[in-house]
Amino acid sequence: MANCQETLNEMYAYLDAELATERATEIIGHLKVCTDCQSAYEFHAEFKSIIRLKAQKDELSEGFLDRLRECFGDDSLKDA
Repeated sequence: MANCQETLNEMYAYLDAELATERATEIIGHLKVCTDCQSAYEFHAEFKSIIRLKAQKDELSEGFLDRLRECFGDDSLKDA
């Protein structure tokens, strides 16, 4: 079973359905029993959803996505 650090390290890969089925199952198992990681998952899932929605509906200011990438890393916004 995944531990907290592994779960947090692979959060975006899990959210993007990029993990192997076995690994995703381990992450799900951890999320079911760890409220701290559940909270982190809910935050990141909602964050990605809001950014995706805003990027589709609103015109973003120049450099906005670049600033987000600086804060959260390149992988976190690859679908934005």
